Amino acid sequence: MAKTVRMGAALVAALAFALGASAGVNAQEIKISHQFKANADGRDLAARVFVDEVTKHDKSIKFRIFPSSSLGIKPVAQFDALQNGTLEMAVFPMSYAVGKAKEFSAVILPGTIPNLDFAMKLKNSPYQQKLQALAHRNGVHIVTWWWTPGGFAAKDRDITDPKSVAGLKMRAADPTFESMLKTAGASVVSMASSELYPALQSGVLNATLTSAETFVSMRLYEQTKHATVPGDYTLWMLMQPLVMSKQHWDKLTPAQQKIFEDAANKSDEYFLKLQREAGEKMAEAYRKAGGKVHQMTKAEFDQWLALAKDTSWKEFAAISPEAKDLMDALLQAK
Repeated sequence: MAKTVRMGAALVAALAFALGASAGVNAQEIKISHQFKANADGRDLAARVFVDEVTKHDKSIKFRIFPSSSLGIKPVAQFDALQNGTLEMAVFPMSYAVGKAKEFSAVILPGTIPNLDFAMKLKNSPYQQKLQALAHRNGVHIVTWWWTPGGFAAKDRDITDPKSVAGLKMRAADPTFESMLKTAGASVVSMASSELYPALQSGVLNATLTSAETFVSMRLYEQTKHATVPGDYTLWMLMQPLVMSKQHWDKLTPAQQKIFEDAANKSDEYFLKLQREAGEKMAEAYRKAGGKVHQMTKAEFDQWLALAKDTSWKEFAAISPEAKDLMDALLQAK
């Protein structure tokens, strides 16, 4: 009898332990890291929409957002942390991962994604599937479909056609994009967007390309006076999604993955609305600061596109067969 009671107690204890372990797996805290300003930058705001949507449907998942690199991980290094599983999620400009796989330049090839409508058309396309496969092979899962239109800004001149960048010290956020700028006569310096303000202030840069969102949230209109804002013809378009460590994505149950996907769709809609307004907000910020605003004309865009095809596009397609497949899928979507 005593032996039976002891066995029963042991079984209860084992069951309690198993249930506790299961609850521990499900009661997750997920860290989201990014370099952008809290409650102001659209990338932070859209991340909060995503979090709200997930937690509405699964109370066991908790999130902590670390804006402005407050987790202590530098913007580019977030990718390493995602790969090794020490960081669960990040808002990550995908071109920052080219040091791991050059094929990630597919998210910023100049002139290939001319507007937001085209960017959203790529969702669930063969291009998106190939990009997700590339991400998976490099240890991350792309959760959202966030694209940011951008433009140029310089301290002392309008940037119009390729000749207008000759002699400038610029940043573009991607090696293949920088190849085009070098051919046009600019010198380039690589850095994260969070480093742009001090670089412009100190003279390391006198011009830059980045997202309209960044020009406003990081107050780059204080350091540059001539802005070429996104409009009908947008040369610079970058994917900056919410991504998740593949290790942690795979730990989610199928039901939780579905919740994440549904939340991502909601955040995509929200983020798209913000980006449709971003170009005008950039123009408004420059005008208020006493700057000059220009929208690229078709003739100017066509000159840049011809140069991109002869430099950035060729360089990217030569990286690997996978790069060529990505580019073909992108161009075939037009």
